[in-house]
Amino acid sequence: MWTAGVLFLLLHPRSGQAADTSASVPAAADLEAAVDAIFARYSADTPGCAVGVSKDGKEVLGRAYGSADLEHGIANTPDTIFEAGSVSKQFTAAAILLLAQAGKLKLDDPVDQYVPELPDYGTPITLRHLLHHTSGLRDWGTVTYAAGWPRGSRVHTHAHVLDVVSRQKALNFPPGSEYSYSNTGYNLLAIIVERVGGKTFAQYTRDVIFEPLGMTHTQWRDDYTRIVKGRAIAYGKAPDGFHMQMPFENVHGNGGLLTTVGDLLKWNRNFTSERVGGRALVTELQRRGRLSDGLEISYARGLVVSRYRGLPEISHSGSTAGYRAFLTRFPDPALSVAVLCNDGNAEASDLAHGVAAAFLGDALAPLASPSPAAVDAAVLARWAGLYRNVRTGEPLRMTVEGGALRAGDRGALVPQSESLFTLREGSVRAQFRGEGVGLQAHRGRARQVRGHLCERRGRGRLHDPGGQGRPRRPAPARRALRPCARLQGRLHERAAPAGAVPPGCKQRSDRRAEPGSGESEGPEVQENGRQRGRPG
Repeated sequence: MWTAGVLFLLLHPRSGQAADTSASVPAAADLEAAVDAIFARYSADTPGCAVGVSKDGKEVLGRAYGSADLEHGIANTPDTIFEAGSVSKQFTAAAILLLAQAGKLKLDDPVDQYVPELPDYGTPITLRHLLHHTSGLRDWGTVTYAAGWPRGSRVHTHAHVLDVVSRQKALNFPPGSEYSYSNTGYNLLAIIVERVGGKTFAQYTRDVIFEPLGMTHTQWRDDYTRIVKGRAIAYGKAPDGFHMQMPFENVHGNGGLLTTVGDLLKWNRNFTSERVGGRALVTELQRRGRLSDGLEISYARGLVVSRYRGLPEISHSGSTAGYRAFLTRFPDPALSVAVLCNDGNAEASDLAHGVAAAFLGDALAPLASPSPAAVDAAVLARWAGLYRNVRTGEPLRMTVEGGALRAGDRGALVPQSESLFTLREGSVRAQFRGEGVGLQAHRGRARQVRGHLCERRGRGRLHDPGGQGRPRRPAPARRALRPCARLQGRLHERAAPAGAVPPGCKQRSDRRAEPGSGESEGPEVQENGRQRGRPG
């Protein structure tokens, strides 16, 4: 059952001039004290993080906080091994690009040329689509959750991924038409590396990436039972204290990289040294995707190309079970920051940006947080409810807690008016719209919002939300719209109280499972694929 009301969450780049990157750097002792203050919440009684910083290709800081193993009282160190979550994706992308350099495949090859298990969807899915998350393939973890096997409840393998993919009879959208973060694509890329490279994915990446760069502490979690010396245990916080929260699965390529902050800095150094893959690899990894309508998105190949407080930034976040990660690089001041945590509540991107700010100082534009507007509690309650992604069916719950409207686990929304809210210091805008207002009428036709067609009013044909171009019955004039939520570049409908069915809308069940645990869908990417550091 559905009521009227529309929500769009749009991420927009922060305005302001780029600051002078030649600003003076504080003394080493002051920097260490500033970094220690950022991680001051961690102690021997908590899990924690390791952080590494390099400047001009040289590692200038490596520190660690909290415990790697709470049961045995083992502290984290800069050499502690953590799991990097979706930070791993750039290494999978690099392996594909190196195979392309060797002439063993092409990015515009159809995926089913290497993965015949993939169904025929009419329009070919290419390797390029997988790299940029524009394939339309459903995230396998979401599918297994709906089937009753959420991640962490069984030992998922690549065989399970292929089984899920082989049974999907439709895509979320035509390949290339939209961006939608999906771990499935990067698992398939890892499988393709193995089938084309003639070695296991782990062996191939070790031979062509890790060993040449001296990443001696890096490997894949392709067998979760393997003993890994120096690895931190991952934890999640519960009301009665910390509990172990480990990724008991063997899927990798989408995540699953076991590494240290020092090894990640060695990898980032390759973007200037060009030791592995040369200039061609560095350029191709940072090449942003382009949708079929010409829109250039911020997601490149396992990397997000964006700006942070006026400076160009190349980064990716990661989250698997109780591990959190963020690796970022500011090319102009030649600064890299790596943060790896075994605390499931850590905001690794915020921690890394705090460290970057300590080093960059005035080179960063001022951080301006929007001031909240006074909004009545009844207004907040109006927008609360369960939303459904009209593409994937995934749920998103808006709640009112402590006098604030919260967007699931993405945090509290700051009201700017009764219908406009911001999230994450103003970098994400949430625009709510009321009864009878939604997709804009444009020259008598429904105006599609980044490919997500919810409903429309007026005359003419209405195409199905799947974007396949099949005409449906015209919507009545002034038809009430289903509530929608724009989040991560997706449009959602909102479930309403019983009996509140808009005219012309069919009553339908809103009984849907909440998202399961396991690796997050990925970096929080909005309208144009810009990242806001959500673990992935």
